[in-house]
Amino acid sequence: MSRLTFVDVCSGAGGLALGLERAGFEPTLLLDEDADACRTLRTNRPQWNVLQADLMDLDPSEHPESYDVDLLSAGLPRVKSNATAARAESGEEERLLKAAVYLAHAVRPRALLLENVPALADSDRFHDFREFARAELEHLGYKCSWFVLNAADFAVPQDRKQGILVALKNGWFSSFRSPSPTLTDHVSAGEALASSMRSAGWRDADRWAAQATSVAPTLVGGSKNRGGADLGPAGTKRKWEKMGVNAHSLGDEIPGPDFVWSPELGKDGMVRLTVNQAALLQGFPKDWEIVGRKTARYRQIGHASPPPVGEALGLAIAHAIRS
Repeated sequence: MSRLTFVDVCSGAGGLALGLERAGFEPTLLLDEDADACRTLRTNRPQWNVLQADLMDLDPSEHPESYDVDLLSAGLPRVKSNATAARAESGEEERLLKAAVYLAHAVRPRALLLENVPALADSDRFHDFREFARAELEHLGYKCSWFVLNAADFAVPQDRKQGILVALKNGWFSSFRSPSPTLTDHVSAGEALASSMRSAGWRDADRWAAQATSVAPTLVGGSKNRGGADLGPAGTKRKWEKMGVNAHSLGDEIPGPDFVWSPELGKDGMVRLTVNQAALLQGFPKDWEIVGRKTARYRQIGHASPPPVGEALGLAIAHAIRS
């Protein structure tokens, strides 16, 4: 069976693209404006056609490989929501959302996939955008489906809800079904990180993992205008601290034999996660290399779409197209 093709914009660290690859899609073009993200993509998939550019500046006529693809996908920068409430409002995220919809006019894919915060799919705040997208896409012969998925339902050890738009040409839309959860029991943070925590000889690794029985809170990558890497806003930090994790910064190394885990002593007695461990919580495979300095690497991870969710969406879209 021939592979389906896709164009991916705002690709970031490649979480959505990797998931789509697993679902049988092959990218003809990936675009991101961030130099570190582009290096991450090229490092892991040297054969991928990666373009460093702003989505607002993309002219498909200069990239004919973007035409006649099966899917246009976009894991777009997060619009303002509860998780990003402290961020200054710029309107840039909304402009990029509209740019991705307008891009369908030129690319004319068989399907369109947009991923963002859950509120985009069901909040009154984004009613006008949903109406804009519906009108533009229906004019081009698509039908739209909006829904919310939680990555935890797809074996990602994290409570991460995502707002999804899938649009397909009328002939295929009736065959599309949003993905069903792939498991009934969620993977806990302790289960996901136990092996990593043990790897440098930390004697308390199993004790830590045994009490980290819930999925991780949502990872938040932060903006380029914000300081160093931490695990999110105050409420999220408190959830981490209940699992004995110091969420105020990321560690440079996995804890060794001499680290004593004593969360009752406060932050200094808690373990810190590394960037690589954050990537595991986002559903990236161990061999996926995130490039850049620590804060830039964590930002790429926190902004990424978990690959297992991308795979589930890709399989559902591929089924509809092939039907």
